[in-house]
Amino acid sequence: MKGYLTDKELKYIHEHVDEAIGLLEQLGRIPAPSHHEEQRADFVKQWLEAQGARGVYIDDALNVIYPAGCTDDNDVVVIMAHMDIVFPDTEPLPLYVENGKMFAPGIGDDTANLALLLMCARYITLQGLTPKCGIVFVANSCEEGLGNLKGTKAVMEAYGSRVKQFISFDGYLNGISDDAVGTHRYEVTVRTEGGHSFGNFGNANAIYYLSNMIQTLYAKQAPQKAKTTYNVGTIVGGTTVNSIAQQVSMLYEFRSVDRECLAEMQTFFNSVIDTYRNMGISVEVEVKGIRPCRGEVDMAALNRLTETNRAIVEYYTDAQCKVEAGSTDSNIPLSMGIPANTLGVIRGGQAHTREEWVDLESIEDGFCVALAVIRRYFK
Repeated sequence: MKGYLTDKELKYIHEHVDEAIGLLEQLGRIPAPSHHEEQRADFVKQWLEAQGARGVYIDDALNVIYPAGCTDDNDVVVIMAHMDIVFPDTEPLPLYVENGKMFAPGIGDDTANLALLLMCARYITLQGLTPKCGIVFVANSCEEGLGNLKGTKAVMEAYGSRVKQFISFDGYLNGISDDAVGTHRYEVTVRTEGGHSFGNFGNANAIYYLSNMIQTLYAKQAPQKAKTTYNVGTIVGGTTVNSIAQQVSMLYEFRSVDRECLAEMQTFFNSVIDTYRNMGISVEVEVKGIRPCRGEVDMAALNRLTETNRAIVEYYTDAQCKVEAGSTDSNIPLSMGIPANTLGVIRGGQAHTREEWVDLESIEDGFCVALAVIRRYFK
């Protein structure tokens, strides 16, 4: 026994690093935009079944679920990594290896973490290990952006209060998220009569009113109780340079780790919208996504989970682990009062760009971390 893994387990990891990299390359080429993870979900299901996994299924949210040791009513631990990436590609993704790094859109966020979760599930299955409670392995959908955590919501709805702990592999090594950054996202559309820029000069211009609205939103001083932010991310609208804009839209969000701060931002946002509507301006608001903050969690239990995972990460990486709040799949269980951690098990960079890369030398360390985190739930 060395640390948290036996010599046998360490030997297995060392001998299967190349296989893990091969799996990563296969997964990394499969497109998986949020809400359209079908190709990757089919691959993951078939791969797990080929390793001897039984009872694997794809649910209505496109999650691939592999329940191990689950009965109709026993307590469960959910262990997941998300399949979707931020890019809309529907054709095979470009991938190449250079100087010990694998490059591809979404290769680190979250494909490499998913690959190591699958390799661990394979080891557990082949060894016939007995779980201490029900274990639900999940390759989940819709973590990114406007996916709005659809996959995790479906899993938590299915298992509910039976879930006693929740682990998500996401991000990079030496980082753990044990708190939830709540996020509210809206699309705001302003409509006016518009017209010809010369012939109808003086008609209401949608761009003018939306730009004023943005100025009003940015005049807000963020609540000071906890870190709170807001942002206008996109503006789309208008027709031509010689047209008075009839329609323009923006995507707006605000975030905080504190529910009261989110409520203050929500009240302010609502008041701004009401003000412009009272001026006779047509303003439509569509909710694009809401990620909740942490709820009433047993902090002693949460801290024990975090410290255990921190110790594992630091043991196998020989580097300090940073613990902070994040906006991840863990938001949902944390909002329900369930202890949850999100941690990365690979090293890489340039996440959310098409030049994202993974350090292939980190695969063995990450494999050790992932298996050690999972192994302690088995006898």
